[in-house]
Amino acid sequence: MQESKTLHEERGRPAPGRLLGFVVDNSTPIVARFVSSNPPPIGDYVLIEYPGGALLGLVEQVGTRSITLNALPGIYDPAIVEKLSGEMSEDDVFFECTARLLGDVDTLRMPRLPPLPGARVYQAPSELLQRVFGGKEPYRLRLGVLASRPDVPVYVDVNKLVTRHTAILAVTGAGKSNTVAVVVDRLVRIGGTVVIFDFHGEYLGSSLGGRVNIIEPVLNPRRLSTSELMVLLGVEQRYYKQERILRRALKQVQETGEEERGGFLETLARAVEHVSRRRNEDTSAAAAVVNKIESLQERYGDIIRDDAVDPVSRIRPGYANVIDLSRVDRDAADAVASHVLRILLAERKRHRLTGSSQVPYPVLVVVEEAHILAPRDEETLSKYWLTRIAREGRKFGLGLMLVSQRPKGLDPEILSQANNMIVLRIVEPSDQRYVQAASESLSDDLVAHLPSLNTGEAVVVGPFIRIPALVRIDKYPGKLGGSDIDVVAEWRSMSWLEAEAGGVDELTSDFMQ
Repeated sequence: MQESKTLHEERGRPAPGRLLGFVVDNSTPIVARFVSSNPPPIGDYVLIEYPGGALLGLVEQVGTRSITLNALPGIYDPAIVEKLSGEMSEDDVFFECTARLLGDVDTLRMPRLPPLPGARVYQAPSELLQRVFGGKEPYRLRLGVLASRPDVPVYVDVNKLVTRHTAILAVTGAGKSNTVAVVVDRLVRIGGTVVIFDFHGEYLGSSLGGRVNIIEPVLNPRRLSTSELMVLLGVEQRYYKQERILRRALKQVQETGEEERGGFLETLARAVEHVSRRRNEDTSAAAAVVNKIESLQERYGDIIRDDAVDPVSRIRPGYANVIDLSRVDRDAADAVASHVLRILLAERKRHRLTGSSQVPYPVLVVVEEAHILAPRDEETLSKYWLTRIAREGRKFGLGLMLVSQRPKGLDPEILSQANNMIVLRIVEPSDQRYVQAASESLSDDLVAHLPSLNTGEAVVVGPFIRIPALVRIDKYPGKLGGSDIDVVAEWRSMSWLEAEAGGVDELTSDFMQ
């Protein structure tokens, strides 16, 4: 033990912690098996002796074994086990553990050979883990603490968080909104610019980073692409005659540059009728397009306005820019998100190529309910632009943070581009398999622990963290709208219930008399 301590001190690293156990056979360069009488908890870290140094490992499995029962294989009769248990002592029990090897303790480079049987296994010292997971702002951001070591804070690389894209996945109530709030709050405090597509109004009353900019989902129809306008109108691609008439009418409006008193949509309706007459187009198709334009004015009159300022121009650098989608339906949300994503990508490209842009700063886009905008088995406009950004955004300083409670409902190509993952509790096996298929860093053992995670605990993997970790996410100190309400308290606070109850009792009494 003293020799091992001296070796570590000479190499300039902290001395190992307490001796836990010894490596047994069947270890590999990826996984080490060891036995212990005083095991570490799952998610903790160990140091394993290795020729020329030591290996760092993450404990992924801990199981109990009995020396007595191990010597009598095949004993499953409860009566026999009960009789034997009376003769067993604490010394009869040992623990069989599995640790995922993370690399050499100094370089984190993976070994070519497994640790030898009999190699000592030590608890990794907190000082070492603080070096591995530590960091300083603004280039590293604190996410939380190790679940097994509350004295070890966990920091992630801000550049890689943005450029390598990130996914936050969990069931409802597991802590997704809190995780998003913690990350966004700290990004904004170091000067970062974040855009959040907020489906449920969770962030409208927050004070993320002390700088929140609410953007209403209002669009100027003149700046909509043809595809975005088709979504809002309900002109599906299979209605090719309606699409052809609409495209020709839009071209005519853009070429003339003249608008009628009723505004852009009124002008567009008249242009549809004109194109139909001039080109002898299908009059029924033209009438359908005109009806859809009139329906659009009624259905989306509050978000489609000729005097609307483009949402992208309202993004403020160094702020959490919250686009409120809580009061629009799915089609409108798709059109708004697609419009913003399309222009953000174009402007970031223009900045990279020309140095002149409406968005001359990197942006992280947080997509709440990502499975709605980028569903697995359905094509949407937002899905197209999210795919483009997932592939190209890294080069232009445009990052994605995908947030979803239904991972298997999210497009697999987009999810696979999220190299960083913060995975909180996931119970559904099909969701677990889907997430694992999208990430090379999630082992079977890590995935097996997802259903048992406590609220606010997450498996964190990816290039933005040096090694995989089981992290207890910090608690966001501000107010969010995503937490459960106290239903009973609200009911009991309604004084009218008691008043009405009293009135019913009086009526019943009068009737009975």
